[in-house]
Amino acid sequence: MFLTDPIGSMERSIIPMRLPPAMSDRVTASAPRRASGRSATLVGAGVLLSRLSGLIRETVLAGLLGTKLAADAFKAALQIPGLLQNVLGEGVLSASFVPVYADLIEREDGDDDASHAESADAMAGTIATILGLITAVLVFVGIVAARPLTRVVLPFLADDTFDLTVRLVRIMWAGLGFIVLSAWCLGVLNTHRRFFLSYVAPVLWNAAQVVLAIVAWTRGWNDADIARAAAWGVALGGLLQFLVQLPTVRKVAPRIRPVLRLHMTSVRDVGRRFGPAVLGRGVIQLSAFLDLFLAGLLAAGAITGLSFAQILYLLPIGIFAMSVAAADLPELAREQHSAPRVAARMRTGHERITFYVLFSAIAFITMGKPIVRALFQRGEFNADDTVFVWLVLAAYSLGLVGSAASRLFQNACFAAGDVSGPARLAGLRVVIAAAIGLTLMFQFERYGVIDGEIHKLGDLPAFGLLPESVRQDDLGAQRIGAVGLALGSAVASWVEYALLRRRVRNSLTTTRRYRDPAISLLPAGIVAAATGALLAWGLDGVTPLLVAPLSIGVAGSLYVGIAYWRGSPSAADLLQTTRGLRGSGS
Repeated sequence: MFLTDPIGSMERSIIPMRLPPAMSDRVTASAPRRASGRSATLVGAGVLLSRLSGLIRETVLAGLLGTKLAADAFKAALQIPGLLQNVLGEGVLSASFVPVYADLIEREDGDDDASHAESADAMAGTIATILGLITAVLVFVGIVAARPLTRVVLPFLADDTFDLTVRLVRIMWAGLGFIVLSAWCLGVLNTHRRFFLSYVAPVLWNAAQVVLAIVAWTRGWNDADIARAAAWGVALGGLLQFLVQLPTVRKVAPRIRPVLRLHMTSVRDVGRRFGPAVLGRGVIQLSAFLDLFLAGLLAAGAITGLSFAQILYLLPIGIFAMSVAAADLPELAREQHSAPRVAARMRTGHERITFYVLFSAIAFITMGKPIVRALFQRGEFNADDTVFVWLVLAAYSLGLVGSAASRLFQNACFAAGDVSGPARLAGLRVVIAAAIGLTLMFQFERYGVIDGEIHKLGDLPAFGLLPESVRQDDLGAQRIGAVGLALGSAVASWVEYALLRRRVRNSLTTTRRYRDPAISLLPAGIVAAATGALLAWGLDGVTPLLVAPLSIGVAGSLYVGIAYWRGSPSAADLLQTTRGLRGSGS
């Protein structure tokens, strides 16, 4: 984070929100402090491998299913258990469970009384038991009531797509409980500073889908059967993702046992934080789900196109924002007594997130076409699909920096026990995204991609659905109504970011302001964007396997160089790491 004054002013300006005024001047420099850099690197490495395996999964499924009926049904079905996973899963547990558990562990480390350790273990065991009981009931209900549940959650799907979606939901739902319990494992391991395993575990989830889908394809099965095979991969992968973490959980916390002690204060504290955290932490996923929900009103291919774009859009958020947030949250909870330590983490995290995510947004907007083409264009996924997904991705990317940076300010709130504020702002974001997206999607639906070019296919303004016959098969035109949904999401993400930042600033005892790191990185971003756009346009006819890495490499090098010249700490760290790798290689 770049400031208008020296770092000392930053330490004075950022005070944790629950810090008593009498403690504001106390500096506990002698207490042990864990730097988050290595932890964030481990999280980032795990997330990177997980997301790369997800890209491989999407590439394989794109080639096998394309963007039509079977692909839409698979993507739609995946959202229903995925929505519940977001409610009970990693992000929400991190916001509600980890701060409480970390606080108990911290008190244990500073006290010889073993009762604190027993309290931490009992609380963690109780949360695991509650999650297990809830998901067992939900899995049973989800399988039995898959048809009405799908109708409620995705009411606008066409009949053929709906029937296949119901069959896929029943299969996928079986693995939901294991995915939720694997999120509990992640919370335990993160608190004990074991970061890598939990974030790399989803590789197994992705691999199971790929393997079963390819097996189905080699046997000559049709698209619907391939989708069913991939759905069984979702269920199997959830089990594998849980089992691979369980031995390490038993190693770092051997006294955790399934218990049910609802009277514990810490358990009630987790419950109090849980509800608001559902909306606060899961807003990106909830907003993405809302887009897919509304996409059921659009022409065939909209759900799949949005899903492909979201895979890429969420990639830098997962690798960079999630890595910093996951590593810092337990430490922020531990360090609430020390304003300078919180200040240092906030400063470093904000600049690091913005540095990497800003270039990601630039790459998706200006070089998105060769990126999408290199990753997905094969088999049933054609050139028009590439343009369509690129347009949606570019629209989403306009709000990428705001979405990623919001996690930092959410963490500042969560670590201080404030979960209701981020929840209200997240709810506002969802409402804004829906209102703007619903209006714009009908306008963009009157345009379509034909032979790589955008054509007007209807009268404007428009505020109604296309006939179902057109939505199911529009004679080769890929309508782009999903772009409107992505634009609504982008606008809403910046609104949430601005309000979150103002909330944190107003809650802190500060008289000084600091400059957003994006301002200092703007010159580097402009040069990188212009360079990337020129390369992508000038080399449009060349194989994307060359154009994509070449454009990203050249534009990225200029971005890092200019950012370093402008004083970016993250650029300096990246260059130092690169030089170190070259030195060790020689």
